[in-house]
Amino acid sequence: MKKLLVVLFALLLLVGCSGSKGGEEVVTDGKEVITVACTAEPHATILEEAAPLLAEKGYELKIEIWDDYYIFNSALENGDVDANYFQHIPFFNNEVSEKGYDIANAGGVHIEPFGFYSKRYTSVDEIQDGDTIVISNSVSDHGRILAILDDAGLIKLADGVDAMSATLDDVAENPKNLQFVEVKPELLTNSYEYDEGALVAINGNYAIAYGLNPTKDAVILESAGQDNPYVNIVACRTADLGSDKINALVEVLQSDAIRNFISEKYSDGSVIPAE
Repeated sequence: MKKLLVVLFALLLLVGCSGSKGGEEVVTDGKEVITVACTAEPHATILEEAAPLLAEKGYELKIEIWDDYYIFNSALENGDVDANYFQHIPFFNNEVSEKGYDIANAGGVHIEPFGFYSKRYTSVDEIQDGDTIVISNSVSDHGRILAILDDAGLIKLADGVDAMSATLDDVAENPKNLQFVEVKPELLTNSYEYDEGALVAINGNYAIAYGLNPTKDAVILESAGQDNPYVNIVACRTADLGSDKINALVEVLQSDAIRNFISEKYSDGSVIPAE
């Protein structure tokens, strides 16, 4: 009798739910699961707000929080998740070009203005000759970082260089002889914490997670205009682009409800909804 009850219980579990990796159909409590990999701030916070709206559409949102930029697209390509939400378009394009991933941009959600932070200075005028600037070792960030420094008058990029694709080799003028040190993006706040550079260029999500307020704490802050090309996107496998669940995810993240949430939650301007 006990064996029969165990078998019946196992059968009930199988009928009540089924599970698999992110790239395959998963159903829990009657809802299809959408697994999305993201960084903690602001991406996970925004996704948590989106979860009830997706539930109304018949989907359960499973959020995977990671911090290494270089595993997200690989996991997506391998089918470990259905989508990711952490990267801007230049990073995405660079990953696809270099690694041949068969993944697609499913739509933009928000922009995080990039900032330069310092424990030594409060204004650009205080920067000294030979100072060190700590930057991301992600080449896709270099153009953005250098364009901000160019706008601030600290360097000058060579004429005709596309700021989005600029590299350190494209710096034509460096009057203060600034030195650049590259570290992994997730270690930038450590460099700030331990004062490893006169300026530290920190990606918006890491700055927020660390507790920095870009509009108040940054010595130099990127323009947050809606023409900013560094919109953070939802990425999915190319084969899933246009699927019901990816459409539902993007529709919710681009909805007025989520746009209003972003504007209210990040009223300091550290995160703004994309047009």
